[in-house]
Amino acid sequence: MLSRPRRNRKNQALRDLICENHLTTKDLIAPLFVKEGNDPREPIASMPGQFRYNLQELVDECGRLQELGIPCVSLFPALSDDLKDKKATESANAQGLFPRAIQAVKEKYPDLLVMSDVAMDPYSSDGHDGLVNERGDILNDETLPILAEMTLIQAQAGSDIIGPSDMMDGRVGHLREALDNKGYTNTSIMAYTAKYASSFYGPFRDALESAPKSGDKKTYQMDPSNGEEALREAKLDAEEGADILMVKPGLPYLDVIYRLKSHSDLPIAAYNVSGEYAMIKAAAEKGWLDEEKVMMEMLLSFKRAGADMILTYFAKDAASLLASR
Repeated sequence: MLSRPRRNRKNQALRDLICENHLTTKDLIAPLFVKEGNDPREPIASMPGQFRYNLQELVDECGRLQELGIPCVSLFPALSDDLKDKKATESANAQGLFPRAIQAVKEKYPDLLVMSDVAMDPYSSDGHDGLVNERGDILNDETLPILAEMTLIQAQAGSDIIGPSDMMDGRVGHLREALDNKGYTNTSIMAYTAKYASSFYGPFRDALESAPKSGDKKTYQMDPSNGEEALREAKLDAEEGADILMVKPGLPYLDVIYRLKSHSDLPIAAYNVSGEYAMIKAAAEKGWLDEEKVMMEMLLSFKRAGADMILTYFAKDAASLLASR
């Protein structure tokens, strides 16, 4: 027997030498939730270990993440219902919670990259990512100016990376033009390119209380049955000026990450979403899984599939573990 693959697995030193993929802290982006007021952080029941932070706590947590070597945070605002309306008016408030949060983090930690979410649902009384008409239809073109306005507010506050998560057609080009026209040519866009109408988003919607009040998001988020369609979305986003392409969720769509990496020369991001996080946390609490080992295996799978970066609620835990090795 001339070929014995097991020879390359006989000890850790040799396994390390031939290791094909490596996970590092520099691969990680930490999503964080910021809330109004000065009350202490609120735990998110469906996401153990995750919190809605007040503004000062958010800044402090960003400092801890930077110390661990995490290069980027992705921020999401949790707003009270009285600030929400059908037109997401609060998203254009330059003195609102979200721009103040972006500015506070950048002022304290200028070298930490801040990514900011662009979509109507955190600000919308309808809970959708676009304008909703009287028939319940999600209006595409009418939504774009609202997204552009909030994008400019976030860029002005200091956001390094705009993350349009709305899945409206043409929004990347619309936002790129709006940014460039106002001189924000260096503000990056990480397009939520292949964002699926997934059942894995439940805990995230709990965190922001942003679930749709009626209907669902299947007319704008992608059908989980489709893989080739993601290539069409990727082509359009690239042509419209996206700098990074994202696949969301991550774990059930490793094949889509691989397809985008194989067909695009842009960096690929994977979003390890709230439901994936919650499943591992719940199983670990039951003693059914080893949380640390499963966490690291899962994150490595994104790298193996082709992801250049990973948005994950495990970022802090993974970075701490990597630092201890």
